[in-house]
Amino acid sequence: MIADLQCVVLDCPDPGQLAEFYRSLLGGAVNQQDRRWALGEDWATLHTPSGLVLAFQQAADYQPPQWPDSARPQQFHLDFGVPDLDRAHEQVLSLGATMLDAGPDGRGWRIYADLAGHPFCLIRH
Repeated sequence: MIADLQCVVLDCPDPGQLAEFYRSLLGGAVNQQDRRWALGEDWATLHTPSGLVLAFQQAADYQPPQWPDSARPQQFHLDFGVPDLDRAHEQVLSLGATMLDAGPDGRGWRIYADLAGHPFCLIRH
């Protein structure tokens, strides 16, 4: 092993707002003190209960992905396991997520976009 994953960083127009969106989805602490990062208006973090750290970095002239348009690809996405897909669907929409693909009835996952346009999936586990 050469390294360990410190965090996943997402570009966005408003780091604090996106950190709060993911805190509402995953729990945890926004902008918890951490010697690895300096916090500010252009950088926010979320330390999740599972130990994963997400970071949000302000990007000038941010252009969100346009799923599934390959001209502005998603580049990566996050998958979140949920016990009740319908309930989680309502919850993420109430937080401001946008439905991208509901899929056919009975499919065990759905695709959404966060407040900055990053795709993520809710997957029934």
